[in-house]
Amino acid sequence: MTALKRGRWFAGLDAKLAEALVAAGRVRALDEGQWIYSEGDEEPGLCLVIDGVLRLEASAGYERGVLIGLVGPGQAIGQSRRFGGGRRIVTASAQRASHVLLVPDIALPGIADRAPGAWAAVIALLYDQLDAAVHAAALNLCLTPRQRVAARLAQLADAEGVVAVTQADLAEMCGLSRKSASGHILALAANDWVVPLYRSLLVVDPNSLRAFAGI
Repeated sequence: MTALKRGRWFAGLDAKLAEALVAAGRVRALDEGQWIYSEGDEEPGLCLVIDGVLRLEASAGYERGVLIGLVGPGQAIGQSRRFGGGRRIVTASAQRASHVLLVPDIALPGIADRAPGAWAAVIALLYDQLDAAVHAAALNLCLTPRQRVAARLAQLADAEGVVAVTQADLAEMCGLSRKSASGHILALAANDWVVPLYRSLLVVDPNSLRAFAGI
């Protein structure tokens, strides 16, 4: 439970509700690239990241998936049928080896009986996911390509400043070619704001990235 409290949503839960979610869930170990669920799967529920990084993809036409976000330690995703939630709207897989806590939708009514704040918490989680999606779309529409790269790096960096994406991943999230994204990364690195690493990047000056992107 300590690892989950790194996330704002879980850390803000009532202690009784937090304990009930952990008790009802099951921990699943994931190898890199292993899927948790696919877009269109019938059964919803909650997924909380204990460690590692998850990759979220959405379909963009026939047999084409697009990386739309990453989910790190302490963060939660998912939905319930209770409030109109239906099939899964994204595909979730492990970007890196990970451990997740999966709470099935069928368990949520029982949890709500024991912890009355459960449904309000689920609604808050849905709002957080919608807020993140809307703002990501807005940034891709209004920022220049280099600003988009800077904004994404600032948003995705973990507590140590590591962004667990390849340059190709970052290009995909920003709607750019890999060559274009690499050029923007090198320009940001020349300012000593980021350091390109093997299959990841290190953000050393997030404040400058945010200021440059205007976020």
